[in-house]
Amino acid sequence: MGTLYLVSTPIGNLEDITLRALRVLREVGLIAAEDVRLTQRLLARYQITVPCISYHEHNKLAKVDELLTALVQGDVALVADSGTPGMSAPGFELVSACIAAGYTVVPIPGPSAPLAALVSSGIPTDQFIYLGFLPRRGAERRALLNSLAEFPQTLVCFEAPHRLNDALADMLAILGDRRMAAARELTRPQEEFRRQRISQVLAYYTAHRPRGDFTLVVEGRRWAAVRKPQAQSPSDAELRLPPEEQLPSEAAVAARLRELRDLGKSGSAAARQVARELKLNKSLVYQIWIGLDQEPRTQTPES
Repeated sequence: MGTLYLVSTPIGNLEDITLRALRVLREVGLIAAEDVRLTQRLLARYQITVPCISYHEHNKLAKVDELLTALVQGDVALVADSGTPGMSAPGFELVSACIAAGYTVVPIPGPSAPLAALVSSGIPTDQFIYLGFLPRRGAERRALLNSLAEFPQTLVCFEAPHRLNDALADMLAILGDRRMAAARELTRPQEEFRRQRISQVLAYYTAHRPRGDFTLVVEGRRWAAVRKPQAQSPSDAELRLPPEEQLPSEAAVAARLRELRDLGKSGSAAARQVARELKLNKSLVYQIWIGLDQEPRTQTPES
């Protein structure tokens, strides 16, 4: 019985492919490609002559049986147009069918647009929610954003250039003016990052026509569930307290951080001190430090 290999391919720059991926693509008996023409360019670059068949959104269910039959004869590689198959690309149905039929499924990791944008964004990476492409319809997009508005996790999504400004406007209205990064044409010569507030990114792309593929990274609600866990569970009465009675406001924390900044404290030292004073999570206090407006600093009083 053959093995189904899920081979990650470059998201732009054709040099971003692993040696293992090239070896697997040379050794399999068949390659199932989301767009055969795009995949052939990659194969030609590395002198790989394995036959390809199409496996895309519109024929993926019809192709499952054909690919299961091919696996009887040998190994098959599944590739997307770019990045990892199954991540905002066809693959889930085939993987599920292979597992059910007893075939081995092996991932060949590599380039990933969501991760590339996330780690370069300057926004917390420890927890994030990947949304794929945002819904095309405005009402569905707004409903999704409303469902995520209170989450502290970073949000990562794709958006088409012709829907970008509508999506940014919805984010601004529903999530507030959070920090974000808009990554365009990742790994290509025209790669661009805009690391600003949502309102600033929206203003820029209102004045400049959006072009290319966008990956958006938006910070989560910073001021949610940041109180350090206590040694004992809170009482029922404490649980019923509204959030504003349990936590100082974000503005109050920012004001205290500004005081310490003006006294010459480093970000780490200031975050540690405020976290200790207010019994808050240091890493989230530090995120407020990062997000402080660039204001003129007062002079430190002479002793």
